[in-house]
Order: sequence, then structure tokens, then C-alpha cells
Amino acid sequence: MTKNVRVRFAPSPTGPLHIGGVRTALFNYLFAKKHNGTFVLRIEDTDQNRYVEGAEQYIIDALNWCGIPYDEGINKNEKFGPYRQSERKHLYKAYAEELIANGKAYYAFDAPEALDFQRAEHEAKGKTFIYNWHNRLKLSNSLSLSAEETQAKLDAGDEYVIRFKSPQDETLHLTDIIRGEIKIDTNVLDDKVLFKSDGMPTYHLANIVDDHLMEITHVIRGEEWLPSLALHYQLYEAFGWEKPEFAHLPLILKPTGKGKLSKRDGDKLGFPVFPLKWTDPVTEEISRGYKEDGYFPEAMINFLAFLGWNPGTEQELFNLDELTNAFELERVNKSGARFDPDKIKWFNHHYMQEQSNDELAEIFKSKHEVLANIDVNYIALVIELIKERTTFVSDFWELSSYFFIAPSTFDEKATKKAFKENTAEILTSIKAVIETIGDFTTETLQKEIKGWITANNIGFGQVMMPLRISLVGSLQGPDVFDIMYLIGKAETVKRIDKIISIL
Repeated sequence: MTKNVRVRFAPSPTGPLHIGGVRTALFNYLFAKKHNGTFVLRIEDTDQNRYVEGAEQYIIDALNWCGIPYDEGINKNEKFGPYRQSERKHLYKAYAEELIANGKAYYAFDAPEALDFQRAEHEAKGKTFIYNWHNRLKLSNSLSLSAEETQAKLDAGDEYVIRFKSPQDETLHLTDIIRGEIKIDTNVLDDKVLFKSDGMPTYHLANIVDDHLMEITHVIRGEEWLPSLALHYQLYEAFGWEKPEFAHLPLILKPTGKGKLSKRDGDKLGFPVFPLKWTDPVTEEISRGYKEDGYFPEAMINFLAFLGWNPGTEQELFNLDELTNAFELERVNKSGARFDPDKIKWFNHHYMQEQSNDELAEIFKSKHEVLANIDVNYIALVIELIKERTTFVSDFWELSSYFFIAPSTFDEKATKKAFKENTAEILTSIKAVIETIGDFTTETLQKEIKGWITANNIGFGQVMMPLRISLVGSLQGPDVFDIMYLIGKAETVKRIDKIISIL
């Protein structure tokens, strides 16, 4: 690839960034890094009525947490700034008027009521109203009005929009990296609004102008924009600009595989659809986030990469560098990708094993007051013993509480299974052995206790099950000798004494 690759992620600040948006940002990021290019963040806030306070910062925070920060954008390497479309609105009208001057667009003065009437009349006849070549001369616009009438309306301050003049009886040949060649009959296209009566451009015009001025070489976006490709192609041609290459990513589907994944699906089935927690500034409704639910960003990125893309091998676990090296748009699927909440847990379990015990200990300690005065190095040793069975840091306490607090209750089913008539006597003897051990290590404990069991010809279960219950409160947990080593001799003896007294 000879040209300097420049891609952009251009979300609208109308709420929290959906997981589908994160996937789009990720694929843009991977493509840029693969080709030593630039990943640009642009905020498309032309629809001021839907603007939500805090959404822009949320988008930036989400990208940073995911580990896919932008190279260029708001407050960062502002080579082609500003990067908010609302701050660029002075640019767009001139381009819209250039299209009018070239006969590629026109002023339309139709009142909303008049268009509603047209829609209702068409629906009554079983037809769909399309504002284009077949009826534009019957409506109120600069094509049906004389130049003098048009100017009079403009001078009078009549409200207008600027519409693109779609051609008649032509076939467009479009190219998409993922979907290949696409043919479009221009007779079915409507004359899209490019510039609105409020002085703001629509997405279509602003998008094309900004991509051109920011020298974007590849437009990688969601499938929902595929119907706009014909207009965008035509706008590039109308301006006489070089087109970028386009790639439209497949939809992310509900876990059932039917329909696009939505926030309601997450609420209903109990998983987040946003990277970070979001609090609606108006309703104060709180939506869960993957970060706050205990997922690692590496797990989420690895998971999202496989929603619509595959490396062509059996490998599933990729760090970001490996993803960058393997990523190719040509290996992105056309069909929708089913969201599997269990699969992301599988990824999180894997990345849990790769986390530093010291870092996990700091996180775990911060979540429980009872750990406040416990040495973080001790907590890290505990985590090393239990983390293989965990998926989230929130799993730690249930699996390790007995390392920090002696059990106050004992599992009824386990005690019935383990406690016999002679259990108190056996535990008293084992306690005596433990008290004589000077080198209180896992290895020595294992050697001395197993030696005593063998020498006294007692079944291992008769000793080890009651011993485990005295230490843990149940028959769960890692190796008994590791538990004894970590809690220490005094605490081990104390817990055995308690069981003996109960027996």
C-alpha cells in the first residue's frame, strides 16, 4: 500500500459508545497500525438536538481504556482541526453552494406539511414517496421555480434545505473491500438533504467534506451506512475529488443470532453492551460497563476482533500486536456476527491467568475493607492459589475468604460426610504433629502429615477431609498444605482446636 493510510472513527455524541462502535473503532485502529497509518477521532455532532452532555468524553475514555487511543483528534495532533463538526459548520455551506452552482444540488423550499401531504397521498395509493427525478419539478424548489422566484425566496428569508440532485437512468458501480462490486439503479435513489434549515449540514455532506479535507484514505464503518454509499460516491464525483476506499462491517447480532444487538438485549439477558458504566445525565439511569463488571480490556478487544473477522487459522488468543499483524479487511465476513456473552467470559478467564498477582492483589484489596490492613504480598500469594478457577476479581472473595477470616460456619453436607466418631481424636493427634513442625513450609507439612497418616495406617480421607473443613469451612479450596502454610502454624492450630471443641 503506497499511500499514507489515514482512517477515522466518527461517532456521534448522542449517548454512550455501544459495543458495535468499539468494534468499528478497533478495526479502524488495527488497519491503521497494520499499515503504519493514522487513526483519527472525529466527533460528528451536527445533530445538536440529540447531543448528550458527557458523551464525547465517554467516547475518549472508552477508547483509552480499551487500549486503542486515537493518534489525531480533539486536543491531540490537531493537524486538520477542529475535529468537532459543530466547530466546522462555517465550511459546509460553501461546499453545498458549490454543488448548486455546478448543477449537482438545488434549493428546496417545501414546507414539512406539504411533504407530509405527499407521503400520505402516496401511501393511500400503496406507493412510497421518494423526492427525486420523477416529482421534483412538481414541488417547491429551485428546479421548478425560476431563478427570480428562487432568489426572491432566499432574499425573503424563506426556510430551505439543499438537496442533492440524483441522476436519472444511470447505473452506479460501487466497490466495497468486504462486499465486492455493488450495482445501484439511480432511479430508486432519493434527493437527499445535504444542508438543513438550521444552518447545519447533514451527515452526508459533512462526512464527505471532512473526509476529503482530513485526507482520509479508507472509510471503515458499520453496515448501517451501506445504503448511503451510493450518495457518497456521487458526492465525491460531483466535487471531482478522489474517493477513499470503503469497507462496511457486518452487524453485531443478538445472542440468538436474530436482529441487531441493542441495549435492551443486555438489560434482558444480564450483560453490558457498553465498555464503561454510563449514567444518563437526564434520567440518571445507570447502564453497566465491561470495565466495572470486571472485564479486562485485553479480553474485550480479543473478543470484539472475532465479531466478523477471522485470522484464517485456529488461533483464538491474540494480544493487540498479534491482532495488528494478522488483521486484514479482506478476512472480514459479510454476514452478521452473533454476540456470545459466554465467549467473552472465556476470554476474560484466559486473561485473568496472565495478570500480575501483585496488580490483582491491589485491586482486590481496594474492594474489601477487611483486607485494608493485610499485607498486599500475602494477598498476592493467595491469588496465585485461586485465580485459575476465577473469571473476575469479584470471584476472589468467595474462593479465598478463609485465608483472611476463620470460617464461622461449616458446610453441613461436608461435615456429615467427613466427621466420624474418631474424628476429634484424629484431629487432636494431627494438631500435635503440626505443633512439632519447625520448618512450616508446604513441603514439610506434606511430608510430616502424610508420613503420620501412613505410619498409623489411617485412610487419607479420614484425616484430610476434616482437616480441610476445619481450615476452610467446606471441602473446597486449593491444596490443604498450601492453605496451612499461608495462614501459618498458630492460625492452623487455632482452627483445628475450634473444630475439636465443636465435635
